[in-house]
Amino acid sequence: MKRPKWIVLGLALLMFAACKAENQSGMPNTDTTGTVQAAQETSMATATTTGQTGGTSSALSPDDKEFLSKAGMGGLFEVQAGNLALQKASNAGVKAFGQRMVTDHSAANAELAQLATVKGTALPTEIDGEPQQMFEHLSSLSGAEFDKAYMTHMTEDHQKDVAEFEKAATSATDADVKAWAGKTLPTLR
Repeated sequence: MKRPKWIVLGLALLMFAACKAENQSGMPNTDTTGTVQAAQETSMATATTTGQTGGTSSALSPDDKEFLSKAGMGGLFEVQAGNLALQKASNAGVKAFGQRMVTDHSAANAELAQLATVKGTALPTEIDGEPQQMFEHLSSLSGAEFDKAYMTHMTEDHQKDVAEFEKAATSATDADVKAWAGKTLPTLR
């Protein structure tokens, strides 16, 4: 289905504007002139919490484990796709959005890894399935074609993510999983 360019551009501008708004996660807003590696290292160094209940180890329900696994896979994809946007995007706003995805998801990934370790569960270390297919598709594109596909996917993906995080923030059985989902949700929105 062909979408008029102004709709795609409008979506891209809305996503960019939303990301430029005050970051409610407590992470500083980053400038796109910094390196991706520096942003990841900073994010890794600042992520120190595992939730509101002190990070005690407990057996996770199958639903909580599935949520953590999906969140881990999604986070990996967001960082890899953001790095791809930094390389392939032709629009400065799309590049800035890609940098924001790398920064925000690197921080969330570090916190998630810490939570998963405390809870005794493993997270994915590589993307596969649908995220891998999307990454390969995006990798085959460049310029304006990449920009459009990347921003469209990010819009759709974040809508799904928000729904999953809202569900976990209200109905996860583990208090730390619930707290992490609730804490991460504002950044996804």
